[in-house]
Amino acid sequence: MTSTDFHSSTPLVGIIIGSQSDWETMRHAGETLDRLGVPWEARVTSAHRTPERLNAYAGGAKARGLKVIIAGAGMAAALPGAAAAITPLPVLGVPMEGRVMGGLDALLSMSQMPAGIPVGTLAVGRAGAVNAALLATAILALADAELAARLDAFRADQASAVPEDPTRQS
Repeated sequence: MTSTDFHSSTPLVGIIIGSQSDWETMRHAGETLDRLGVPWEARVTSAHRTPERLNAYAGGAKARGLKVIIAGAGMAAALPGAAAAITPLPVLGVPMEGRVMGGLDALLSMSQMPAGIPVGTLAVGRAGAVNAALLATAILALADAELAARLDAFRADQASAVPEDPTRQS
């Protein structure tokens, strides 16, 4: 499946990024959601450059049917926290790799949210994007038995791809 297959479905997950350059990393979240059959949408909405767009997006997310927001951001990493301050939905933050500190600055910014404004912060870069999609799917699967079965199958496939004997090539 691809994201285009889901344009007729109501998206359940919103992927937001602060800059177009973040898509190279965050596309992995979309690809993982596609693999699991979860409808999603993606938008560029910067906390600093387009705050009105962020306010409209996050403020209307629940009413539009979204259940989870995945927010990728670098540097000051304000996007996930700003989104979490606007919406009651779970917000999963993915720190982008950066030139200055390799993403550590974004990771620390996301993980140090004040009490009352939670952001579920994942790993820096591609691993964080994939895991954010898997965590979003796990959240959705709590209320969707078919999705839970697809997630279980994904995890079983992943486990079966790991060889037990390191001396044998598969």
